[in-house]
Amino acid sequence: MLAITSLLNAQNADRINRLIKSLESEFGLDDVQATPDPHITYQLAGVRKLSALKQVLRDVARHTQPFVAHTTGLGVFPGPNPVIYIPVLRSDALNHLHKRILRATAPLCLRTDKFSGPDCWLPHISLALHDTTPELLGPVMQYLNQQTFNLKLAVNNLAILREEGELFVPEKIFSFEGHKHEPVPSLFEAAK
Repeated sequence: MLAITSLLNAQNADRINRLIKSLESEFGLDDVQATPDPHITYQLAGVRKLSALKQVLRDVARHTQPFVAHTTGLGVFPGPNPVIYIPVLRSDALNHLHKRILRATAPLCLRTDKFSGPDCWLPHISLALHDTTPELLGPVMQYLNQQTFNLKLAVNNLAILREEGELFVPEKIFSFEGHKHEPVPSLFEAAK
C-alpha cells in the first residue's frame, strides 16, 4: 500500500518531530517514527501502475493552489493500541482536494482503506500509534495536555509515501502550481 499525503512544511514538521521525540523519551513510544515526515494522509491505496498514479497526482498538484489548514486539540482512535493524533480541521479547500484525489485515483486503485472515503475521512497528524496501550493513554494525554495544538499548516504539496524496510519514505513530491496558472488580468480588465 502507498500513502497519498501532504507533507508538513519544515517549521511544523520540526515541531511535530520534537513532540514525537519527547513521547519517546517520556513513554518509550517510537513506532510513529516509521514515517519520519509528518503529514496529512488523504488515502492509502494499492495501485496497478505507480507511473500512472504519479501522473494523475502531478496533474492534481499542477491545478491546485496552496492553501492554509488549521489544527486544534487532540484526538484518539481507540483500540488495543490507541492512536493519538492532532485533528486537522476540515475546510472547503481540504475537502475539495480530498475529493479530487479520490476521483483521480479511483480508476488506478486495486484497493483502498475504508477510512479514505469522504464520509469517514478524518484528516490528522499522528503522534503515537501501534506501540500505545490503554494503560499508557491517560498519562500520555495528561502529558500532552500541557500544550496547545493550534497550528496553521501551509498545504502546498502532494506526496506519495512508500514502504522501504520498516520506514515509509517519500517516493515523489509534487508542489502545488495552481497559483502559476491563474490568468493575469489585462490592463483593459483592470480599468473596468
